[in-house]
Amino acid sequence: MTIKEIQEEIIDEFSMFDDWMERYEYIIELGKSIPLIDTQYKTDDNIIKGCQSKVWLNASLQNDKIIFTADSDAILTKGIIALLLRVFSNHTPQEILDADTIFVDEIGLKEHLSPTRANGLVSMIKQLKLYAIAYQAKNPS
Repeated sequence: MTIKEIQEEIIDEFSMFDDWMERYEYIIELGKSIPLIDTQYKTDDNIIKGCQSKVWLNASLQNDKIIFTADSDAILTKGIIALLLRVFSNHTPQEILDADTIFVDEIGLKEHLSPTRANGLVSMIKQLKLYAIAYQAKNPS
């Protein structure tokens, strides 16, 4: 599935909810199924700067695709990073760099977060893309 197709799937899922309380609950549920970061990677080096909550993110390259794992100490933030991992994990660095995050605007996520959480969302996306840049630099195609 392409990044665009995954985002369209997420947009469809969120369109089923009538209000933002239901959407928040769904995001929290998604956080429970996140590919959890291994304890050895829960270090200060892997904390995403700019997030109100602690968010750890790790990436590894397997078969030219980046596999992300993450965790957070806040349930809503954990759900948000789970959404981002669903979109970006298992794709090549170039696919990640070429992708925009249309689903964030389409589902209204950014405007329904507090300013500090919205900044955290931007920081998470930025960090995912930085991993893609780093892996692309290491393994140019």
